Amino acid sequence: MKRRDVLKTGAVAGLAGLARPALAQGSRVLRFVPQANLSSPDPIWTTATVAFIHGYMIWDTLYGLDEKLMPQPQMAAGHEESADGLTFTITLREGLKFSDGVPVRAADCVQSIIRWSKRNPMGGTLMARCNELVALDDKRLQFRMKKRFPITAYVLGGEGCFIMPERVAKTDAFTMVTEYVGSGPYTFLRDEWVSGASAAYARNAAYVPRQEAPSMWSGGKVANFDRVEWKIMPDPATASAALQRGEIDWWENPLPDLVPQLRKAPGIKTEVLDPLGALGVVRFNHLHPPFDNPKLRRALIPGIDQNECLLANYGDLAGELGRAGAGFFTAGSPYANNAGMEALNGKRDMALVRKLVAESGYKGEEVLLMSPTDQPGLQATCQVVADYFKKAGLNVAYTSMDWGTLIARRAKKEPPAQGGWSVFCTTWAGLATANPGSSQILRGNGVDGWFGWATMPKMEALRDQWFDAPDLAAQQEITKAMQLQAFEDVPVLPTGMYFSPTAYRSNLTGVIKSGVALMWGVKRV
Repeated sequence: MKRRDVLKTGAVAGLAGLARPALAQGSRVLRFVPQANLSSPDPIWTTATVAFIHGYMIWDTLYGLDEKLMPQPQMAAGHEESADGLTFTITLREGLKFSDGVPVRAADCVQSIIRWSKRNPMGGTLMARCNELVALDDKRLQFRMKKRFPITAYVLGGEGCFIMPERVAKTDAFTMVTEYVGSGPYTFLRDEWVSGASAAYARNAAYVPRQEAPSMWSGGKVANFDRVEWKIMPDPATASAALQRGEIDWWENPLPDLVPQLRKAPGIKTEVLDPLGALGVVRFNHLHPPFDNPKLRRALIPGIDQNECLLANYGDLAGELGRAGAGFFTAGSPYANNAGMEALNGKRDMALVRKLVAESGYKGEEVLLMSPTDQPGLQATCQVVADYFKKAGLNVAYTSMDWGTLIARRAKKEPPAQGGWSVFCTTWAGLATANPGSSQILRGNGVDGWFGWATMPKMEALRDQWFDAPDLAAQQEITKAMQLQAFEDVPVLPTGMYFSPTAYRSNLTGVIKSGVALMWGVKRV
């Protein structure tokens, strides 16, 4: 890739001279470079990972998944479930307060769940199977179910159901909140937030952590820093030099080209924190031509090359950090399967692709491909996809923008010529795509679904069957049928599994294994 050649000829060579010992920093401020700009600080309104990280900074959840992906009580003290499974009553633990000092009530939780459920696939299913969700009093909330839903605690703990004050959670789910009163270990310093430059957080003095040791999204969320500062650094060479000089403490997503040097640099540690990795996908806009045509989407399957996408992202580290042969479920998860995979794993055939595109009825419509300038990995994938689409005979308009602009534009349902879009590339945390319940890429609920708005009635029916399946074996048979259906509907094109490392100063300890960067438990020694 051109960016790799530029780095080799200039920036990387110059970093050794910049990697001077830094002046010792005080232990009270953690300086963090996130993967992208925090342009939308509402993790319910957007699925952007950077907003999810921000969400865990300032809000807590009723339950949290531990490292074994089991739900544990978090804001909840516990729950009681009736013998028939039709009532699920949660009791809040003592001492819960929002960052403004106001106690957390069951009514806050009820309204937060309702808002979240309108955007989250698992949450939507939970509420669809619920007759009523009520606050019994200030400490107890109760789900009254139409039918049993034994994974209620898992859904509340693994899907970003952040608890906000009732007045904030009454904001329409399709409108961003404008007030950021939190329930978690840090508070968002709204007045210091400058989109595209920085964000800042202070320790939440009102937060009372649990006494257990932290384990992924559960346990004691202890804020060991008085202040956390996010610095937006789109230029990888600048971020790398700043990390080596000790001007920042943690760089969430270092450019893979720079990882070998960072591994050799004194005072730096690199590691992959998420064992599930991330599933890369090309997402189509199903509302407008040309990708409202399933024949065209199917025509592109025989030529997409996951190895080429991984190589563009990771270069010489592709064999270590990437995994080809990914289908529509996270590789290594209980639901990953080989059904229909010969379509992705077979020999790539561009002649066949061009033939199928011509036969699909494609009329030469412009394909507006959005590429993020400040996400090098996704930008590299977009370059591969743009080249592939052109070779397939598509009329590609490669459009560059920063990630914040991209996630705002992808919410637009207008046609591409009126400010909308045709396609973009992204990655989904492996946990999110590990099962049909949480996977947004396999939702087929049209305009109520994830950006791209696929309508897939057969997929939705299979998803409902999966929730009703009596055991794992039955669920696995259903997910095989779902993958075969995905090869018919083609909601996305999988581009491989990605295991991107993070890099931080070696004097940081307590960095938590998770699919996203978590700031609690981290301390400087």
